[in-house]
Amino acid sequence: MSVPNASNPLPMPLPPGLKWGPDGLIPAIVQDSESGDVLMMAWMDESALRATIETGQTHFYSRSRKSHWHKGGTSGHVQHVDSIWVDCDADVILIKARQVGGACHEGYRSCFFRRLEAGGSTLDVAARPVFDAGAVYSQATTTRDESTSQ
Repeated sequence: MSVPNASNPLPMPLPPGLKWGPDGLIPAIVQDSESGDVLMMAWMDESALRATIETGQTHFYSRSRKSHWHKGGTSGHVQHVDSIWVDCDADVILIKARQVGGACHEGYRSCFFRRLEAGGSTLDVAARPVFDAGAVYSQATTTRDESTSQ
């Protein structure tokens, strides 16, 4: 049995009843605290949720890279958490946050900048970029830690 100390602290307990998927992940939707706009969706594991609670900024888990990432760690476009909510089934997390810059790694305020047109055959870009993604991520590799589509 492990005893907590400075070099081996016990992890912060998480709320009981959260329904983690078989892969140990739970979807997390991030919503702008003031406007109510949905900014993004990403996945969290227990570590990412703990880091989010402890730091007050969002942290997620990349399924493709099998690693954690701090939203804004590359771009500086962090999300300051105001509150964390859990849905009625306890299988989705909603984070209300104050977004610095854009949430989307393609340069938009929200990752939901494309609208499906009537008939469903085309996508319309319904927003303008708020930052130059090429300039912000010029140092990043093709697999960015900002991607939420993973």
